[in-house]
Amino acid sequence: MNQEIDITFVRHGRSRADDEGVHEGRYDSPLTDIGRAQARMRGHDFLDREVGFDLVISSSLQRARETAEIIAQMFDVSVIVDPDWMEMDNGPLAGMPHDVAAQRYPVPAHRNPYEAFHGTGESNWEIYSRAARALERVVRRGPGRYLVVAHGGILNDALRTITGAPPLANGQGLAFQFGDTGYARCVYTPARHLWTFVAFNPG
Repeated sequence: MNQEIDITFVRHGRSRADDEGVHEGRYDSPLTDIGRAQARMRGHDFLDREVGFDLVISSSLQRARETAEIIAQMFDVSVIVDPDWMEMDNGPLAGMPHDVAAQRYPVPAHRNPYEAFHGTGESNWEIYSRAARALERVVRRGPGRYLVVAHGGILNDALRTITGAPPLANGQGLAFQFGDTGYARCVYTPARHLWTFVAFNPG
């Protein structure tokens, strides 16, 4: 009997915030038509590769949720929403144009991983711990094939917990490049506590 837990982590498609030139984070921006097309293309790619899913788990932010729903419909599976897969709380930067943010909130010379992002957002340890908690809930579902649709920051921290890497400190550490609908696929064997990276596509 197969006891493996097969998890594919996908970043959402292009959002309106990308066209607006603003910071995302908790800014709840919808997908663009391009983003919806990207989601359908990624779903067809999975179908062509015969990568199946029993359940889709999504961030509660609409750009991820809509991506999840498009792919889930193609596989005729349900979507459940878990707010712990939301992107990092970036405090005052959410929805702010990049040039304005650079003036009002310049990148500090040093920010330790325990420090809140610009005073009101999450620290690196907070998002890292949240990613570990969200991932644990997926693993506790037991054997199956799961698709997690979320955001670049939280997905990076989920993969860091898998690899044993610590959270970023002052912008330094292990990072994974997730573009629009980029994905990583991992298989976990609980009896051996073995994580295997099966595929990575930056999108």
